[in-house]
Amino acid sequence: MAPWLGVLLGLNTTVLLGVLLLIIIYLALSSPGKSSLRFPPGPRPLPIIGNLHLLDIRRQDLSYMKISENYGSIFSLFFGSQRVVVLTGFETVIEALMSNEFVGRPPLPIFLQMDHENGLFFSGGDLWKTTRRFTLSSLRELGMGKTRLEKKIQDELPFLTEKIKSFNGKVLDLKEFSCAPTNVSFTLFFGDRFDYADPVFNIFLRNVNEIIGLLGEPHLQIYNVYPHLGFLFKPHKIIIKRTQETYALLKKFIRAGKQCINENHLESYVDKMVFKQQEEEKHKENNKFYDDNIIASLFDLVIAGTETTAVTIQWAIVLMMKYPEIQRKVQEEIHRVLGPDRLPTYEDRKLLPYSEAVISEVQRFSSLVPQFPRSTVVDTLFRGYFIPKGTMVIPSLTSVMYDKTQWETPFQFNPNHFLDDKGKYVKKAAFIPFSIGRRNCVGEAVGRMEVFMFFVGLLQKFTFRPPPGITEDDLDLSYVSAFTRRPQPYSTCAVPCCE
Repeated sequence: MAPWLGVLLGLNTTVLLGVLLLIIIYLALSSPGKSSLRFPPGPRPLPIIGNLHLLDIRRQDLSYMKISENYGSIFSLFFGSQRVVVLTGFETVIEALMSNEFVGRPPLPIFLQMDHENGLFFSGGDLWKTTRRFTLSSLRELGMGKTRLEKKIQDELPFLTEKIKSFNGKVLDLKEFSCAPTNVSFTLFFGDRFDYADPVFNIFLRNVNEIIGLLGEPHLQIYNVYPHLGFLFKPHKIIIKRTQETYALLKKFIRAGKQCINENHLESYVDKMVFKQQEEEKHKENNKFYDDNIIASLFDLVIAGTETTAVTIQWAIVLMMKYPEIQRKVQEEIHRVLGPDRLPTYEDRKLLPYSEAVISEVQRFSSLVPQFPRSTVVDTLFRGYFIPKGTMVIPSLTSVMYDKTQWETPFQFNPNHFLDDKGKYVKKAAFIPFSIGRRNCVGEAVGRMEVFMFFVGLLQKFTFRPPPGITEDDLDLSYVSAFTRRPQPYSTCAVPCCE
């Protein structure tokens, strides 16, 4: 007789039943590949690698959608030995993101090395709540979502159009469109715009571009699962190097802010952060505005303010080249309402329903941020499944933007998704380009205004065509995998609308 069985038989009935119940619960929670009593089901893992063999690491969002066809909208995977819960589909993802249980961030090795649990993106608890609340308040005071920001965008548009005109209709890289929206965001962060040739400005652009790109590399994903194998890989080392270079630049802005702070003229996020730090130090409170958190928060904003709007505009240009008839309809509406010269305002979106529908469809189709990992902050019972505190959870935003129950043609670029039968713009609950809930993008108001005004301003002045030798049919709409979903690295020819 097995020793463990003899021990069980020697117990009284009540204790024996209790032990058996504990064993059943343990097996239910730990047995992979079966629809357990409580933990979400999932495919059986292989030794060491778990379920990594089922994922296209460069197309994780599409892999999750495929796996959900077999296991439902809530399922579990093993990344190595770590069990992860994946959420897919409109109803499931929205319900989770709107709850308070899924607001944590998992301790991913690369982000621990970048931000050390400071800042806006990968901090948690009171530090995250305080920093986020202060950041939202500061950005609103600096003009986020208001006429003040609108004026900054209008002031930046001529710089962008002149830059594009300088190419005289010849081939220009899509990255040339990154400078303007980034500059508008930087005026909020640093208090003034940069010249496009400014070396510091271009270091920011280069570093962010490289960091975001490397965050999508397969070797980086493997490093996050097996950090002890980091000596074999390069991406995380380059990311840390570029992060440190960017931090060094940000520290200079912080030092300059401390030297010339004037509480009556707080004109930037840096000013407000530095002033808040000094106020906290005076009152000897539990200061959460220490230097490392200030720099990490500014770094997070620089990353988001550089990448998201700029890449959205790049997608818009590619899609206008791909679908010239849609581009023509947008231009006809813009010229009918604004004429050739009046600068767009954010209020014009009410007069330009087709243009707004096209912009929204660009954001839906590109699904720029496919997923942003979360973790449960408490033991959670969600849709009949038990998810323990600290479990990494991946809400697939792409699965919402491509949900067949919400969109008529989810895998096609179709502006009619956002238009009713009278041609009026229609809001959709499944349209969440900036995520939703307590962890949604702090710069959402900035992003919405920038994308609309720059898109309208560009289509008002230029027609975008594929480079010589390339036709609309040649343009590939598959994405390049980074931390975001980037368009293929095409070039374009911007021809003035009057030609």
